[in-house]
Amino acid sequence: MVKFWMTGLTAATFTPFHADGSLNLAIVPAVVDHLIADGVKGLYVCGSTGEGVSLAREERMAVAEAHINASKGRIPVIIQVGHTSLAEAKLLAAHAQRAGANAISATPPTYFKPQNTACLIDCLAEVISGAPDTPFYYYHIPPMTGVNIDMEAFLQGCKERLPSMVGVKFSSSAVPEMQTGVMFDGGRYNFLFGSDEMLFSGLVGGAQGAVGSTYNLAAPLYNRIIAAFNRGDFAEAQAMQGKAVAMVNAVVRYNAMPALKAMMGMLGLEMGPTRLP
Repeated sequence: MVKFWMTGLTAATFTPFHADGSLNLAIVPAVVDHLIADGVKGLYVCGSTGEGVSLAREERMAVAEAHINASKGRIPVIIQVGHTSLAEAKLLAAHAQRAGANAISATPPTYFKPQNTACLIDCLAEVISGAPDTPFYYYHIPPMTGVNIDMEAFLQGCKERLPSMVGVKFSSSAVPEMQTGVMFDGGRYNFLFGSDEMLFSGLVGGAQGAVGSTYNLAAPLYNRIIAAFNRGDFAEAQAMQGKAVAMVNAVVRYNAMPALKAMMGMLGLEMGPTRLP
């Protein structure tokens, strides 16, 4: 089993574009510096927030390299390599390993979906065969992928077949399901909670860290939630979570992705437009 463990906040980074839709990677170092200064402990690149599924392979590789280079080893970088084509995902995984990613992550195929746990694990085995020496996180986001799993059966299969798997990016509101995973095999796997507006609930459920979009621009608020939780001040944690919920609700009213990119612009970090659709 590969040893790797994330705690604290991991920012799901945006992919910056010029007005014409081309990549604007020159701003990435400034973004990474901002995130580190704000107390972020890791980067999750080319995920949902990074519009990875809307990028060409070469663009995804360029975005991955830009963030790995900008981090300069200061914080870990996880590259999301999931694709509808397992062959493409394997190529992206191999590139991430060559580029120096600290870990990779992947969604399952989402057009022809795996119909059972064994098939899902077969798919993930194919992906990570491209980067067998790199720690792997399964990206569990059923609202977007349509792939639901029995968490205990899934993790048992991963234990037997995926030696490089270290954890799950759990982007679901089903906290009891996550708790099952957290407790599996004495806490074998690292669970990173992926619902910003429910971070406090995720911590109560046993998540050791978190990955989210709004950590790009409000990491200090979420770090206060974590600090309050760790010292047992649940009233403070709940109050700070309430502020986060109000912020997320405001963002959602204006179409989340463009709104978040606009908010980054207010911080002096222009992220540009989003890709269609």
